[in-house]
Amino acid sequence: MIIVRQKNKPSRIEPDECIQVRGARVHNLKNIDVDLPRNALVVFTGISGSGKSSLAFGTLFAESQRRYLDSVSPYARRLIDQVEEPDVDSIEGLPPAVALQQQRGTPSVRSSVGSVTTISNGLRMLYSRAGQYPTGQNILYADAFSPNTPEGACERCHGIGRVFEVTEKSLVPDDSKTIRERAIAAWPPAWQGQNLLRILIALGYEVDTPWKKLPQKTRDWILFTDETPEVPVYRDYNISQIREAIDKGEKPNYMGTYTSAKRFILQSFATTQSPRTKKRVSQFMQISQCPECQGKKLKQASLSVKFAGLDIGELSQLTLTELALRLKDTANNKPADNTVNREKAIVAQRIASDILTRVEALTRLGLGYLSLERGTPTLSPGELQRLRLATQIRSQLFGVVYVLDEPSAGLHPADTQALLGALDELIAAGNSVFVVEHDVSVIRHADWIVDVGPNAGTHGGEIIYSGPLEGLREVTESHTGRFVFSKDDSAAHRPRQPNAWLKLVQVKRNNLKNIDIEFPLGLMTSVTGVSGSGKSSLVSQALVELVSDALGQQNTVEAPNDETDLLEEELEIATSGKIVDGIQHIRRLVTVDQKAIGRTPRSNLATYTGLFDHVRKLFAATPKAKARRYNAGRFSFNVAKGRCSNCEGVGFVSVELLFLPSVYSPCQVCQGQRYNDETLDITYRDKNIAEVLNLTVETAREFFMDEPLIARALDALLQVGLGYLRLGQPATELSGGEAQRIKLATELQRAQRGDTLYILDEPTNGLHPADVAMLMLQLNGLVDAGNTVIMVEHDMQVASRSDWVIDIGPGAGDEGGNIVAQGPPANVAKSKASQTAPFLSP
Repeated sequence: MIIVRQKNKPSRIEPDECIQVRGARVHNLKNIDVDLPRNALVVFTGISGSGKSSLAFGTLFAESQRRYLDSVSPYARRLIDQVEEPDVDSIEGLPPAVALQQQRGTPSVRSSVGSVTTISNGLRMLYSRAGQYPTGQNILYADAFSPNTPEGACERCHGIGRVFEVTEKSLVPDDSKTIRERAIAAWPPAWQGQNLLRILIALGYEVDTPWKKLPQKTRDWILFTDETPEVPVYRDYNISQIREAIDKGEKPNYMGTYTSAKRFILQSFATTQSPRTKKRVSQFMQISQCPECQGKKLKQASLSVKFAGLDIGELSQLTLTELALRLKDTANNKPADNTVNREKAIVAQRIASDILTRVEALTRLGLGYLSLERGTPTLSPGELQRLRLATQIRSQLFGVVYVLDEPSAGLHPADTQALLGALDELIAAGNSVFVVEHDVSVIRHADWIVDVGPNAGTHGGEIIYSGPLEGLREVTESHTGRFVFSKDDSAAHRPRQPNAWLKLVQVKRNNLKNIDIEFPLGLMTSVTGVSGSGKSSLVSQALVELVSDALGQQNTVEAPNDETDLLEEELEIATSGKIVDGIQHIRRLVTVDQKAIGRTPRSNLATYTGLFDHVRKLFAATPKAKARRYNAGRFSFNVAKGRCSNCEGVGFVSVELLFLPSVYSPCQVCQGQRYNDETLDITYRDKNIAEVLNLTVETAREFFMDEPLIARALDALLQVGLGYLRLGQPATELSGGEAQRIKLATELQRAQRGDTLYILDEPTNGLHPADVAMLMLQLNGLVDAGNTVIMVEHDMQVASRSDWVIDIGPGAGDEGGNIVAQGPPANVAKSKASQTAPFLSP
């Protein structure tokens, strides 16, 4: 049961009851002083880029971690993911801090809901001590029930549950071709493929006979052998000429080592750092369920042990809600004195009770639709943060500051209420909770508000208000106060009328249950529903795939980066269904998702939007650049002639430290500017190319006011609330919400032609209500231009002001996947079956 504390919100705080921050200057913070109460829910708010994360994480958590690490040995310190030491004069009264951020960390196929929450540890103990063993089988230790140990892992798939295979059909798609005609499509291109051909000729194999006519034994050896024979290679010789050359003792061109197609594919995928190579070789790989363990990851001896009639693999596949039902009787019924094997029953009751408590903490946070075996790479950042939050509640620590990063992100308002209960529980246990948040319901629930701003970037970084919520009402310069205390005007919104309908039938994808659905065209539609109800399955997956196919557009799929990506692709359930009407009204599909705009620091806002091409042309057109014959390529940090040779245009170098983690420091040669001195010598309006990349979007707009093409791109970025970002801000530093808005801005700067379908996935993620209002203005502009916008959304400010709402549910997982209600927001608000209805303004 959730403990809800009494909300005696402080109106002022005594010095000995607070954390005192003096002179904080992290990022854009302007030497600020602020006092924060302990044992309270403190919400840091302000528009995107105002500096609230710099205060909560960059200052408070960073200083807490620094103090803790001072007491840790250098060897142990190198194992901890360290944050940068904060630029602050002093912080008094700071307790130990725990950060629960939305960062995913390194994805792993072995990381699951069960491992992150430690529930799997309890299950292993339950099966080891209280499981039903087959007659005559010895008791197994808990490690034997883990797929991550030698004692437990299935020997065929090594505990992954899937096997990566290559088949003759995948390696040789056209068996009518000869080897010389590249029948073995999986062979590497260019010289390396030619090299393997020459080696096969030297080994005496026939390369001019159609593949299907070669003996099976020959085909198997060429494709699958583990042998790596080394032979002399004579370029352009046939087999008889090679034999003659060997007899004469003629020196070969080189010695060549043969590698089978299978060995080449698996080795390349495992070792290459090139995304292009990864993408190429992955198309020849097939993934299938391990035939030895049927995907359960464990040895047969471990799977022969049962509890509640299921082996541990089957139990781990249940949703958390189903798991709780299975454990309930064992956990709640204490064994009677005359129980057979009473000692074993007592052990079962105690372990099951502990697991059930952990599971219930997760289901209360709206995660009951997840299973223990669900891989963490497939979870959203919000789901991961809530898993960690539930684990902390169980840890029963007190006297700790928990710092959370937008825990309501990706949460339906109904789930947010459960989240607030969990935060109250942490505070009731004697902790402080500091939350960076935009959600109005979380802000209203706070004991203390710290409003940072007033605006973003250089126009932010100040404390606008620090105190109880009610006091914010009088602060006129606060963007937050305007939305927290304003009256809802969504009733005044008049929904537009559709000009046509896009009709889909028999749609199945993940938990979608063979649904028929109609999307209005020419309107703004919000698809709502609790987390896990099937919204993204319907919109971001099924709808995108069906429309792409119908339009003949290639649906761009990112190349798998490792076995984690491959497994994610393989585990996705394919879309079925069809479009029966309405596609004739759509000429183009634009998907704006939250995937990163690049995987490396070389990709940034300026390069992605295309505005950097125009900037480089301006520099190349200057008299000095012309005199030196510098072209636009000279001003790219990805081209050798213009970039710094020491850091190769990255701007920083990695420094290896003994007993400490590697750190990145600005390049000593270019001081982080990325370019060589000759390139930096060229200026445009008194700024060099590095200084231009360091401008924010807002300042760049003033700087380039006389350049229409650049100004247009910058205006689009300003319109979606990204004025605080630097032009050269690396893609790796951007949040999912920022990446999505950059993609939207890139689209907005193009000429609008109508009849385009825009699909967005939670575009308001990470946005302050003031920025949401700005975003809605742009989306309404797209609709007014004759386009259709369909988005997955949890923000009721957006849903209430949409023209049409489609609510999916009613619950999550197997309890979702149906259309609960649809229509104008006012109509959906009246639905008795919808969990969204109570939060939609009437």
